[in-house]
Amino acid sequence: MLALPSSRLVPCHHFPKTHLQKTHTRNPTKSGSPSLTMASLSSNAHALDRKSSLACVAPLEAILFDIDGTLCDSDPFHYYAFREMLQEVGFNGGVPITEEFFSEKITGGHNEYLCSILLPDWDIERARQFLVDKEAMFRRLISEKIEPLKGLPRLRQWIEKQGLRRAAVTNAPKLNAELILSKLKLTDFFEIVVLGEECVRAKPFPDPYLTALEKLNLSNEHAFIFEDSVSGVKAGVAAGMPVVGLGTRNPEEALINAGASFVIKDFDDPKLWEALEEIVKKAE
Repeated sequence: MLALPSSRLVPCHHFPKTHLQKTHTRNPTKSGSPSLTMASLSSNAHALDRKSSLACVAPLEAILFDIDGTLCDSDPFHYYAFREMLQEVGFNGGVPITEEFFSEKITGGHNEYLCSILLPDWDIERARQFLVDKEAMFRRLISEKIEPLKGLPRLRQWIEKQGLRRAAVTNAPKLNAELILSKLKLTDFFEIVVLGEECVRAKPFPDPYLTALEKLNLSNEHAFIFEDSVSGVKAGVAAGMPVVGLGTRNPEEALINAGASFVIKDFDDPKLWEALEEIVKKAE
């Protein structure tokens, strides 16, 4: 396995309140809302049909990417590993988890968080080892079958031609990130890789994305993000950047409700290329 140079694996830092205050969130979301009004439902329905723009980031300087489910369709391998291993330890009375449960409760979650959600009655070290073993199973499953998401080579070529900065920001464990980037031949494409496991707070908090901006020495005003999970979208929005949702596996409505500017099916989606063209035209 080709390891990422240690200098490019960037740990997160705790951001003081003043730092976060200087980040302007364009599309804030509220959690814990007690109810959905008819107005909010109508607004959400309209949001799914809206023609969203990324022109607000022009001139574009950087694009930040999630890894799992964004650069490749890895969720089926995670789902299989979780389903088999949770059933083996008697989770849910031995009834296999459904894809809906996986999407709602697991996708995008950091492993420390998943310990408390899936195995709250276990000793923490035992729960952590379970997740370590699950990730090892995932790597075995994906090692020979991983493929880039459709359109990724085209997007990479465009990004390089435009001379944009780029970072990978992930809640995936280090070994998973290394394997995926190596197999997709993207190790040298990203300037830095920010790992949620080395953050004080992983996604859905904004810290990983703020760290990426800090290390690239860039403002959130001239960058946007690709994310496939609700957790990741919330993190990007909280960091003050537009987020393009990848509808790889998660429902479009869930990504829009989390704050995604719009959702694409893959990197060949005409909606994406229209938005990129609009950025270039505005910058000119």
